[in-house]
Amino acid sequence: MKHIQANIKHLRMLKKLSQERFADDLGWSRSMVGSYEEGRSEPPIDRLIDLSNYFNIPIDILVRNDLRLAKDTSFIEVGGKRVLFPVTVNENNEDLIEIIPAKASAGYLSGYDDPEYIEQLQKIKLPFLPTGTHRAFPIKGDSMLPVKDGAFVVAKFVEDITDVRDGRTYIVLTKNDGLVYKRLYNKIGDNNTLLLSSDNKAYQPYEVKTENILELWEFTCCINTQEYDEKELKLSSITRMFHDLKVELEAIKQL
Repeated sequence: MKHIQANIKHLRMLKKLSQERFADDLGWSRSMVGSYEEGRSEPPIDRLIDLSNYFNIPIDILVRNDLRLAKDTSFIEVGGKRVLFPVTVNENNEDLIEIIPAKASAGYLSGYDDPEYIEQLQKIKLPFLPTGTHRAFPIKGDSMLPVKDGAFVVAKFVEDITDVRDGRTYIVLTKNDGLVYKRLYNKIGDNNTLLLSSDNKAYQPYEVKTENILELWEFTCCINTQEYDEKELKLSSITRMFHDLKVELEAIKQL
């Protein structure tokens, strides 16, 4: 439990508590708090449970991650517990956009909740983005044409999965498939799933159970790394026109 001593002190100081006040809140002795923070002893499981309940943070995060790399707002509520959501800021305390490089995207599944992993990523700041936490994700393959392989989608973190808007595109992190970029449809009320659909109709849509979704990011903008030629732009416009027409016709049918 190499991180626990630093984490106890860091979380206590985030709450601006003295060791004595912190000990009183937990029903511990002050010397016990000092012993844990200085690494002279490690808290047993019952004390870890006390810490987990007090900070409302799962035990595995308290033990496994160095929380000194995260600020207090890096924790979000999931299922009644706060879980670590690493974000980085610049010297003006402005959120920076972490860029997930294409070669490292496979590792995002194991590092998405690790502040040390996030800290190593390159960062940029785009002043025109709306408020919220954003990341830039690499796009692979042709399933979301006309978004090309090699492009980056900058997306905003979605805290509540039920806020998914039908027909909008999202970056989805799943337990089984890692990162995917798809157009989503909310089926939570029907069977507790999201329907993931590709704009390239050569790929079949599929459903994913909500419990298998680890993170959700809503499209904000796209950064292309390749120039479109004239034919591609025309094809894209025609494809989008027919797609929008189909949506309008479906809406008319329901009237």
